Amino acid sequence: MNETTQNETARILQDLRSSDTETIRDAAFRAGEQGLAEAVPSLCEQIQSSNLGVQEAAEYALRKIRGAETVRQLLPLLQSETVSLRNVAMDILREIGIDDLDSMRAPLHGEDPDLRIFISDILGYCHSHKAALLLSETLLKDPEVNVRYQAAISLGNLAYPESVAALSQAMHDEEWVQFAVVVALAKIKDNSAISVLVQLLPKSTPLVCSAIIDALGDLGDIQIIPLLFNALDTVNSTLRHKIVKSLVKILNGRSLTLLQPKSQNKLHAYLLEALQDGEEDIQLAALQGLGAIGKPEATKKILAFASTLDPETKPELYEAAIRALAAIGYNEALGEALRSNETVLTLVALEVCRLLDDKAPLEDIKKIFWQVSIDVQRIAIAQVARLGSCDDMPFFLSVLDETQDGEILKNILFFLGNQQSCHDVDDIVFNLINHRYQDVKEMALEACIHLHSEGLNVRFKDLLKNGDEMQRMMATYALGRYDIHENIDDVSQALNDPSPAVRRVAIEAFTNLGNDIEHYIDRVIPALQDPAKDVRIAAITFLGQARSSHGVPQLLEALKDDDEAVQRCAIEALGDIGTEEAVPPLTNMLDHTSTMLIYKIIEALGKIGGNMAFNVLLGMMDNEDPEISNAVTEAVAAIQARQE
Repeated sequence: MNETTQNETARILQDLRSSDTETIRDAAFRAGEQGLAEAVPSLCEQIQSSNLGVQEAAEYALRKIRGAETVRQLLPLLQSETVSLRNVAMDILREIGIDDLDSMRAPLHGEDPDLRIFISDILGYCHSHKAALLLSETLLKDPEVNVRYQAAISLGNLAYPESVAALSQAMHDEEWVQFAVVVALAKIKDNSAISVLVQLLPKSTPLVCSAIIDALGDLGDIQIIPLLFNALDTVNSTLRHKIVKSLVKILNGRSLTLLQPKSQNKLHAYLLEALQDGEEDIQLAALQGLGAIGKPEATKKILAFASTLDPETKPELYEAAIRALAAIGYNEALGEALRSNETVLTLVALEVCRLLDDKAPLEDIKKIFWQVSIDVQRIAIAQVARLGSCDDMPFFLSVLDETQDGEILKNILFFLGNQQSCHDVDDIVFNLINHRYQDVKEMALEACIHLHSEGLNVRFKDLLKNGDEMQRMMATYALGRYDIHENIDDVSQALNDPSPAVRRVAIEAFTNLGNDIEHYIDRVIPALQDPAKDVRIAAITFLGQARSSHGVPQLLEALKDDDEAVQRCAIEALGDIGTEEAVPPLTNMLDHTSTMLIYKIIEALGKIGGNMAFNVLLGMMDNEDPEISNAVTEAVAAIQARQE
């Protein structure tokens, strides 16, 4: 050690004895960074400080220094009367205890049972075969049951197969220790551990049996299936439900159908019984198993079970019941539930039908439609709309005649929009675009577009000439979606419509031109002078999306617009186009514009790139506003990334 190092060590040791907390804290960090073993005694004193900052610094240093000396100095603190200090010492020793296992041997055989528990706990984090040997000895020889319990738990944390022998011997111990042994064996994913658990099952108390069954289910060894099946008839209902859960877990649900019919029938009966268990994890396993086996006779019991559940408080269990019923499929019992006078049962059945790709329930759903509440009607109509065909048109027409409920009408429109071959469907849908509810109008418009019929295209052209403002706007939108190339002249005429809303929609329709968009830029450019702000913004956005230099002069002119929202869109469009011609005017705006526009200009310059934009941004790097400075840094980085 040279003289400089000696002096630094001496200063750290002296500072650790200071009365100033900041000095002590700094010295502790320095000791940790230098791995200064000489500081360990002082650091162990300082973790007892009343100052939280000093405690944290001392703890940090001890974890960094580690070593046998640190372990030896911390061990006495495990007997402190101060719980927080004892916990800190334990936590550090869990991390570094492996550095000196020999120092833990003596307290592990001492007279203080609490200390022996603490040491057994720490050894469970010391991943060493030597730690496993110490714990195995403690498990078999310690006179205190809680120490033996902790030793078993710690052996499970280490999960060494060599510990199985000691753990299996400990199964002759008290029930509390046996329970810990089972937990430990479950963590040792080794065939020897599985064999021990299987052998212990018929010899154990109900509590331990329960733990063994859970452990076997977690281990998932298919070889134990016969043993579990044989135990089904010999145990009480609580254990039987546990076995059922483990069987479903091991066979992973679907494999249950591979069982012999006799075994399948037996398990099916016990799965139904397990539905009544109070444990949710068992009920979930029972539902998974019943759905996988798929016997229709389970439907009524699952329906009854599901009807008792609140979907809000038991969502996972409720969904599992619905999935199980859907896996079984539509049958008479489910039909009876649909037709039931009990709203809860009807709702459950409808939820199941939602998962079925089966038209069988449609007639039942249509029959109950007028007998149920409006909320149930909305769910019912959605099912018929999803699976219905032209054969169901009379039903939908009757509903259209009788209801004005928006949700029901939207579901009917969803159906009609997918029925190009149905009679009179164009007329029905087109008439609904004038409905008084805005969301119904929008759905009717989407349905018309989805039908994509030549007749509807003609009707929208007529509407564009003769309709009111709202109708002309919808017509323009529809013509742009139908086939913008075919309807380009009609949409172009809409650019001169008296309504700003129609003009805006016409411009937006031009974005559907795809690769041909540049050929029609001249038709949109006059809209940059439109008196309506929204129309000017739509035109600027269109030019930005076109990414053509053709509209750059007009976009540069739009930077002078009186409305900041228009200016912002022009900046974004110029950035998207990426023309260096925009750099000088954008730069000139920086000194006399809002902070929001400055951010947009910086972003645009980053997109444009090139020497000019790069140098402008470099000149802004030291901006006094840290947020602007950060935005500049990101823009510069974007330019550099494109150069690499």
